Amino acid sequence: MRPDWLRSLFLAMASAATGYIAWSGNALAIPAAIAFPALWSVAHSRRTAGLVSAGYFLAASRGLPQGVASFYQSDIWPGLLLWLVASSGFVFVHAVLWSRHSGIWKAVRYAIAMVLMAIPPFGIVGWAHPITAAGILFPGWGWAGLAAVTAGLAIMTTQFRPAAAMTLVGFWLWSAAFWTAPEIGRDWLGVDLQLGNTLGRDTSLARHSDLAATLRLQRRPDVATMLLPESVLGFWTPSVEHLWRQQLAGTDMSVIAGATVVDAEGYDNVLVRVSATESEILYRERMPVPGSMWQPWLPVIGKTGGARAHFVANPVVFVGGQRVAPLICYEQLIIWPVLQSMLHDPDLVIAVGNDWWTKGTSIAAIQRATTEAWARLFDKPLVMSFNI
Repeated sequence: MRPDWLRSLFLAMASAATGYIAWSGNALAIPAAIAFPALWSVAHSRRTAGLVSAGYFLAASRGLPQGVASFYQSDIWPGLLLWLVASSGFVFVHAVLWSRHSGIWKAVRYAIAMVLMAIPPFGIVGWAHPITAAGILFPGWGWAGLAAVTAGLAIMTTQFRPAAAMTLVGFWLWSAAFWTAPEIGRDWLGVDLQLGNTLGRDTSLARHSDLAATLRLQRRPDVATMLLPESVLGFWTPSVEHLWRQQLAGTDMSVIAGATVVDAEGYDNVLVRVSATESEILYRERMPVPGSMWQPWLPVIGKTGGARAHFVANPVVFVGGQRVAPLICYEQLIIWPVLQSMLHDPDLVIAVGNDWWTKGTSIAAIQRATTEAWARLFDKPLVMSFNI
């Protein structure tokens, strides 16, 4: 094997190891991703840059094939296909923007790649974005911390990478030594469930009654709002609304929970707020899961269905006088929803998911870790609720 192929193989394997470690589901491991731009920049050809990018992304998203197989109750092949298709955007962007030129020009090109993978259309599959490390390296720094990591990642592609690496690793070690998880939202309580794939599918009166009983059992005297996972209420109908208002009668508690609103054209994945006296659709998901939920090709072939994507709608919602940034499931893995919400300076972040299908993978842990990282970066309280 020729030396150049050995070099390419080594870089691809090193990049895969970087992706595997950074996206293991441990928030403090995310800064390992800062090695990726350095590995990308030292590639000697566009092909090698593509291999480096593929190694990083495929290792970071390694739980996808098994998760898809569990979701569709099928064999592994559909998941493998989706895994490869999802990686194509990341590989394409980084391969096209790679350059033989060094110095500031390469740094600018990498900065462009970071931006493209953070916003639609490429940002729709912008998982495992190294910029997420900002929340671990610079907790509480907000936009200044985001700018610092952006600059640091870009410098990692230049001859000044040793200085950038030592600086970022220094902040990493300091953060790891003094790391604290995000504060829990005051007056809030997130409730995790272990109902598997029956969540949202069992719409019986008994299931709704059991959920309401769980909330009453777990509520503390200081809690005004309780959070339940994505899809927990199933289809949001007048009957379900009436049932929950009855269940909450005689309490001053509000419940925020996931549900589905269906019409003739498709459906919205939503969060609803319900109390004894009122209810409302609080939030419509900006980016449902591509493929399984969001299917933009259906209108093109004359069909209806699939979840709607409200790309830049409702970045914050208001609950009890607080500005709340909601993130449903897939939105916790990509960049623009959380940054768009942070532009509105919310008082807290809420994150929900229905992750029964991720059992045996690191996907749910990665969702939690990335959400914690963003909450710490902007010093926002965080409330989470997941079903497994």
